[in-house]
Order: sequence, then C-alpha cells, then structure tokens
Amino acid sequence: MTNSKFVVKVSRRGLQTTQYVQRLDRTPILMTTDRNLALLMGKFTAEDAVIALQNSRCTAELVSVQLKQMKQKRPAV
Repeated sequence: MTNSKFVVKVSRRGLQTTQYVQRLDRTPILMTTDRNLALLMGKFTAEDAVIALQNSRCTAELVSVQLKQMKQKRPAV
C-alpha cells in the first residue's frame, strides 16, 4: 500500500538550480537544494505553499512522492 505526499519544487528565474521547500513556519520560507531534506506534506498544505511562493520571479509546482507504508508489528504479550 502506498501513500502520496507532496514536495514543493521552486524554480527561480536566473538560477540554474532547483530548490525545494524545507520549512514553512518562517517568513521567508526556508528552501534547500537537497531533495532528501525537502518537507513532505499533504496536498492542501502543499497547495497553500505554492500560492504563497508564486510571484514574478519564481514558479512553484507540486511533485508527488509515493511512500510505502510498512506494517507495524504488534508487540508480544
């Protein structure tokens, strides 16, 4: 069984590197170039981050990430 989460990918005009949202609780939003450090979030939170980042200098898009859910082992009684 897989679970879908989203990463916000940001491309800024004039920069060759792609950045990802790392933290949302600060202003301005903290960005990283390492995708492994990117914040995984639900669709509604990711859409809000895209709206907050959209301006004339950068374009933000949602990238879907598939996560495998591991079965939890029940503790022995």
